[in-house]
Amino acid sequence: MAAAGLFAFATASAQNVTLKVKLKPIQTLVVNKSQEEVNLEYKTTDDYLNGVSSPNTDHLNIYSTGGFEVKVKTDDPTMQSGGKNIQSNTIKITATAGSNAVNGAQYSQNVALAGTESTLVTSTTGGANKKISIEYRGAGQDTYINNYIANQDPTVYTAKLIYTIVSK
Repeated sequence: MAAAGLFAFATASAQNVTLKVKLKPIQTLVVNKSQEEVNLEYKTTDDYLNGVSSPNTDHLNIYSTGGFEVKVKTDDPTMQSGGKNIQSNTIKITATAGSNAVNGAQYSQNVALAGTESTLVTSTTGGANKKISIEYRGAGQDTYINNYIANQDPTVYTAKLIYTIVSK
């Protein structure tokens, strides 16, 4: 009977806890280390006539919590060497899915390099360690025929490209 009396006076106690899952946005973009320098080399008359390209498989590795855009621009719209210049908008960039593609992404084709950002990839979903392949294409139709400088082998024009990833 005494035990029964103890149960009669026991009270239930409950406490609430609020659990919050807080997700911060993360976007990273890394250029493939073995492709940090891209060369468009003109060696033959066909190269000058038809242009040259440099395909770079899995050139960019991205991580994004949610939708994103990958953009590119050049640090200088005019590449110079020895008093001559090449307009960077004569170089075109094409983005395609890499080996670990972003599901449902939109890839831009033949984007002219410029001093302002151009969108290469747009996705409404994020992803981890997703790959983007980039092809660089230099102009044909003898566009650079007068840009060689005598006694230089080769004459080199250089531009820095800046890739960025932003939330969408």
